[in-house]
Amino acid sequence: MDALAITEHLEYQPHIADIPHTDRNRSYEEAANAARYSDLLVIPGAEITRKMPASHMNAIFIDDANKLYHVPGSDTPYNSTTFRDTAREWPAQNAVDAANEQGAFVFWNHSWWASDFPNGIPVVSDFHKQNIKNGMLHGIEIANGKNYSEDAFQIALDNDLALIGTSDVHDLIDWDYEPHKGGHRPVTLVFAKERSASSMKEALFDRRTVVWYKNWLMGRERDLQPLLKASLEFEDAAYQDAEILSVTIANHSDADFHLRSLSPFGLHRHAATFVVKQHSSERLMVRTGNAVESITMEFEALNAYVAPSQSTRITLSADVEQ
Repeated sequence: MDALAITEHLEYQPHIADIPHTDRNRSYEEAANAARYSDLLVIPGAEITRKMPASHMNAIFIDDANKLYHVPGSDTPYNSTTFRDTAREWPAQNAVDAANEQGAFVFWNHSWWASDFPNGIPVVSDFHKQNIKNGMLHGIEIANGKNYSEDAFQIALDNDLALIGTSDVHDLIDWDYEPHKGGHRPVTLVFAKERSASSMKEALFDRRTVVWYKNWLMGRERDLQPLLKASLEFEDAAYQDAEILSVTIANHSDADFHLRSLSPFGLHRHAATFVVKQHSSERLMVRTGNAVESITMEFEALNAYVAPSQSTRITLSADVEQ
């Protein structure tokens, strides 16, 4: 992983009686300090927490989290409940304005949550519409933790929002996603021009993202196609003993690809659908009829989506060894 954003809830201090702290930047500072001898880019951020119509939003690439929330002083010490309730009285728009004044990238979190929409179908509120129109809401989660929303995916496409996928992890990655059993956290693949926080920020504002969730890839065609072409290629195309072409599909990525052949050439010993596992390869036997000097085949990438229920395609080519 190249980068991690720390986005604690601004309005929540569940242990305020035991660990009171007025500086909302501390979580970022602690994480940045822990990562100082590693290559991990730690991004400052915060979660703005409200009920509908604003709901929850993340602001990342901020300068000062303390300016994104407001709790007035009190002669009576706050407990965790009164602190939360008082903090949430400050208008959500004030927090969004403060984040944008710092040049933050702001996105709408888990829009389909049952607490907001019991039927699981999110609706873009006037609050969100106005902030999108004003260029102050820039993305939306389509995957969060163990959940994915096709409706949020469509909202992103309809409103030109960046596609975001997050782990939203509150415990440990090993507990929540079991990578030792082949699982992986949801992530946002950001197509930055260089490995730096500033380049990542530029790419996010340009919506150059693909979400990787439960081995599904979701992104716009312009971003998904280069990823597929960098991941998959034909190798070792040659006729062997029989007049059947042997060709290998190599997968250079961390994702398994589920493919369906759309080629007029039939496959020998293979069904039309198959899986090329991560950092592995799959040998295909292709019935070309007559010998060919080159091979071009089209595949549907069954787990790569450019819109809800709409998978993309990839074309692979190779010269045949003589």
